[in-house]
Parts: sequence; structure tokens; C-alpha cells
Amino acid sequence: MAEIRNYTMNFGPQHPAAHGVLRLVLELDGEVIERADPHIGLLHRATEKLAESKPFNQSIPYMDRLDYVSMLCNEHAYVLAIEKLVGVEVPIRAQYIRVLFDEITRILNHLLWLGAHALDIGAMTVFLYAFREREDLMDAYEAVSGARMHAAYYRVGGVYRDLPDTMPQYSVSRWHDTRDVERMNSNRQGSLLDFLSDFCDRFPGYVDEYETLLTDNRIWKQRTVGIGVVSAQRALQLGFTGPMLRGSGVAWDLRKKQPYEVYDRLDFDIPIGAEGDCYDRYLVRVAEMRQSNRIIRQCIDWLRANPGPVIADDHKLVPPRREEMKQDMEALIHHFKLFTEGYCVPAGEAYAAVEHPKGEFGIYLLSDGANKPFRLKIRAPGFPHLAALDEMVRGHMIADVVAVIGTQDIVFGEIDR
Repeated sequence: MAEIRNYTMNFGPQHPAAHGVLRLVLELDGEVIERADPHIGLLHRATEKLAESKPFNQSIPYMDRLDYVSMLCNEHAYVLAIEKLVGVEVPIRAQYIRVLFDEITRILNHLLWLGAHALDIGAMTVFLYAFREREDLMDAYEAVSGARMHAAYYRVGGVYRDLPDTMPQYSVSRWHDTRDVERMNSNRQGSLLDFLSDFCDRFPGYVDEYETLLTDNRIWKQRTVGIGVVSAQRALQLGFTGPMLRGSGVAWDLRKKQPYEVYDRLDFDIPIGAEGDCYDRYLVRVAEMRQSNRIIRQCIDWLRANPGPVIADDHKLVPPRREEMKQDMEALIHHFKLFTEGYCVPAGEAYAAVEHPKGEFGIYLLSDGANKPFRLKIRAPGFPHLAALDEMVRGHMIADVVAVIGTQDIVFGEIDR
């Protein structure tokens, strides 16, 4: 009897390399993939419908939970869309703070991507290195918002509050003695900007460490070079954005091509690849971390030199300060109205997109003049990338599926929303 060589295999939804709850049905000829069918919907939380049932200002924390690795970038697109309809002017200092935290978020995202991608392919150490740096940046999130992940820090009209003048300190415990604590607190003696400045000085050396481990590593190159190749033309046809598009050699970046906030005042480059394979996309993201470090430095210098308001002075959109609320009846009414029914947004439609770490993250907002969206549509960057998974893995082996899922940097919160 002839041996039957065709198999159908479930990859996920609880597979450690499926990055969330992806169910991939693979049709195999031996170990070669003939077809890959992604099944989504196992995480569906109806974020768009939930946002349509709540006042505008109450949906900001929902945005954090879409791509839960790039929290503030999601919020950014949402508040930009509302600001387009309302026509509010955001103070320049708030714009710099937003850009600062967008780039911190980009580094956070790429660090998790690098650690997880390397771990999927079999490199353990990078994961531990990347999480060491994520701790510092999570502390920056916590310093401004009180939360390490789901910050809910951006507001329509600016940001929740100004950057803090002090950083939280470690204290002596049964695990850390006085000498340990002094070392751990050495870069926490000043403001958040001093802490970030110290991080920016150290970070390029850390990126060099990652590159020493991976860039010329023979096994890493065997697992990524020539895998999941997408040409520049095909990447455009498939709707790729972000590092997936730039890895194929297309220099498209919304921060340069359609600048928002203060990106047009900053000096940075767009890294692009040549071959459009997993290795090129790795190089692009590593180079992006270096560029984000450059942008953060420029923001720190500007923010140190230019104090000012960080949120619009419009009490129809922004709650009054607590001292005012306790003394002034008008302020109390504004506060009560804002937190019970929110604000009404003029009728109309707006689309706002940001250069999210994974690609173009867009919010399409339709308002009928009420205090909640009539329709909200999220353009998740990972969705078109996942749609191209079948094309990217055909003819490759099962082990290469893991490399391709890793290079796509998929997070299911935004795909399944």
C-alpha cells in the first residue's frame, strides 16, 4: 500500500508560539505546508460595539486592551479621531509628551517581539535581556499613570497630567540589602526625564548585545533568511504596513509621510529592508529601536526647556482641577456632567491613524452629534498581515510557520477585538 502523506493539523489555539489564540489549520504534505487556514474569533470581545454604547471618554481604557503590548499608541489614534471632530487644540507640550510615550511604547513592543520571536525559534537568552529593559520603561508608564500596562494616560485635548518630578524608589527588603537598594535607586534620584535620559544613554549598548547574540548567529540566519519572503509590490497589494512593509523595501512611515503631533519637527530615519524575508524584518525592527531612542532624546531635551500646560483649557471636554471643583459651583457642575454623560461630539466622520509599532493603526469614527460614537471601526495593523499568512508559509516546513508568525508580530487583542 502507498503511504498516505497528506495530513491536516491543528496549530493552536493554545500553542505557545501562536501568540494569543490563533487557530491555524495546516494542510501538510509530509512536513511541507500546502495550505494554512487561520481561524480567528476565539478572543472576540466586541470592543467596537462596546465603544458605541459608552460615552467617548469612557472608551479610552478599552483601547489599551486591544494590542496590549502597545497600549498608548492605540489610545493615541482614538483621541486623535475625536480631536479631529471636536476641533480642540492640543498644547505643544502635550504633543511632545505623546510622541515621547509613543516611542517608549514602540521600544516596549519591539522588545517583547524580539524576546518572544527569538524564544519561539529557540534562542532563550534574548528573552531575558529584553525583559530587563522593559522593566525600566514599564516604570516610566507607572510614574505618569499609576499603571504599568493599561495606562489610560492620553485624553482628548492632551494628557492626564504632567511628567512627575520624582521617581518611585526601591526600599530595603529581605531580598535586597542597603547596598543593592542604593545601586537600584542610583538613576531614580531626579525626575522622570532624568530617568529616561539615563535609559537612553544605556539603551544603544543593550541593542548591541541583542545584535551580538542574533544578527550574525548562524542558526538565527538559517531560521530566518529566505523565510516568508514578500516582494515590495506584493506587500503593497496585501495591505501591509509598518515593519512588514518596510522589511520589503517600501519606505512608508506615517510619522514621515503624514506627520501628526510634532513628528515633523524631529530628526529620525526610516529603516528599510531589501529581501522582504524574516531576517530583514528583524533588522528593520532592531534599527527602529535605535531610531526611537533618538526621538526620545530629542523629546527629553525639548520638554526640559519648555514647561507649559499639558491639556486644553476647555471644561466642556476636560475636567476642572480638583481645587477649583471644591470651591467653584460651575467647576463642580462641569465635573459632574463630564463623568456622568461625557461630552457631545459634532456630527460627522473622521479617520485618524498613527504609526503603531505593528503598522498603521486607525480609528474610523462616525458621530451623530450624541455623547457616544454612532459607529466605530478599528483598522488593526495585524489583520492584513494574518490574512497573508497562508501565502507566506506555503512550501515551507512546520518549523518555519513559527518563524513567520513571529515575524508578523501578531497580538490577538487587536485582530479579534
